[in-house]
Amino acid sequence: MNSFIWLEEWYKSNCNGDWEEYYGIKIQTIDNPGWHVEIDIMETDCEKKIFNMIDIDNSDDDWVKCEVKNGKFTGVGDNTKLSFIIGKFKELVEGKQ
Repeated sequence: MNSFIWLEEWYKSNCNGDWEEYYGIKIQTIDNPGWHVEIDIMETDCEKKIFNMIDIDNSDDDWVKCEVKNGKFTGVGDNTKLSFIIGKFKELVEGKQ
């Protein structure tokens, strides 16, 4: 399944009339250039899951960092890493990380 379709389904499954009022997903570009993804996991099945931080810095054009902190999955990376970041979030949700 396409990672964006999967993310839409995950978001939809957590919308209960209340959760989406306080939590959500943010995907933004950053000026490095690159991506910044922030996904609230409070009050979801992921809230208590363990995620091992990823921090790869091969060069100015090849870098990514993903972590869970303060109830949020956060990923930042170069302009080719958006699918990678969403894939790491999917691994967290599915307990594969």
